[in-house]
Amino acid sequence: MNTARGSRTSTPSHTGAAGAVGAPVATGRPLATRLLLAQGAVVAAGIVTASVVAAVTGPPIFHEHLVQAGATAGGDQMMHVEEAFRDASLISLGVALVIALLCALVVTFYVNGRLQRPLASLTEAADQMGRGHYEARADVEGAGPELTSLANAVNSMAAQLASTEDTRRRLLSDVAHEMRTPVATLGAYLDGLEDGVAEWGPETAGLFRAHVDRLARLCDDIGTVSRAEEGRLPMTLSPLRVADLVEAAVREAASAFEVKGVRLEAERGPGWDVTVRADRERLGQVMSNLLSNALRHTPAGGRVTVSAWTTQRQVGILVTDTGEGLTPEQLPHVFERFYRGDSARTRDDRGSGIGLTIAKAIVDAHGGAIGVSSDGPGQGARFVVTLPQANVS
Repeated sequence: MNTARGSRTSTPSHTGAAGAVGAPVATGRPLATRLLLAQGAVVAAGIVTASVVAAVTGPPIFHEHLVQAGATAGGDQMMHVEEAFRDASLISLGVALVIALLCALVVTFYVNGRLQRPLASLTEAADQMGRGHYEARADVEGAGPELTSLANAVNSMAAQLASTEDTRRRLLSDVAHEMRTPVATLGAYLDGLEDGVAEWGPETAGLFRAHVDRLARLCDDIGTVSRAEEGRLPMTLSPLRVADLVEAAVREAASAFEVKGVRLEAERGPGWDVTVRADRERLGQVMSNLLSNALRHTPAGGRVTVSAWTTQRQVGILVTDTGEGLTPEQLPHVFERFYRGDSARTRDDRGSGIGLTIAKAIVDAHGGAIGVSSDGPGQGARFVVTLPQANVS
């Protein structure tokens, strides 16, 4: 079970640039050159088009106006005027071409300057992330909404990768921690048996069986949560009343609560008779994990309450305890694999830290959601499972 009653931090290591092996090498013209060539091509195409249109349509129209103005057709004066018109048009278009190219050059350098810094920042951040430096962030302030959105996506990805790396490290650390005790115990007893210090008997056999079962459960839990998160967890969906689900879970957990001296109550409410389409066994596992987690963190004399509420489309199942509570820093990590609070390290009866992760994966597979809230240490915790109502005619 997850026993999120504390926090622990770790720093992602720099794993090197192994992912960069075989990456394509940047080739071709730089951005500024490509921008200038593109704008120059557009300007040149515009000038050429204007020149052709002016050459084809300008002289006939100008000639017609001269005739209408009383100029003698074919005279030297008209020929001179028409030649002057053609020369003026060509000179004007040539000057316009030069000015347009200069403007394109200025715009290119301006745009390139605006793009170069944010693109360089994005490239540097991506390169750092590829080397395992997940704390890297891209800064593109003032670069426009498009690049800002891209930078936000890159930064969000970096944060997610950092979180995943941190979880992976905790996973490896906690798997080793969970396996160390039973493996060391089994090894010590084997040494004792070989040296004749210990004898094989019911007590030794029971100890071996308990530790082997613990290792088997750990392997099963890891396999279950992996399959669930990958969408490969087999489920058989059928109509299921919330009351049947809750009452079965309460009956199953009642003896453990009685032994510890914690009161377990089921409060019937508006959502009690609502039907959901679910896998009875899997949702039963979710309720068992939530109740076990609540019992683990509620001292003797405390109370755990299970209730249900409903909306037009959803039903919620609420498990409330009066136990240790959670800090604001712990709440975001409750459903992470093997996340356990500092207090969990001081008690041998704590769970492996994967029960709530399994619960979340199962609820997600049902199209629902699971959440947790707490008013702080010593104020208890509230876990709520939200599921869509079944369309039962």
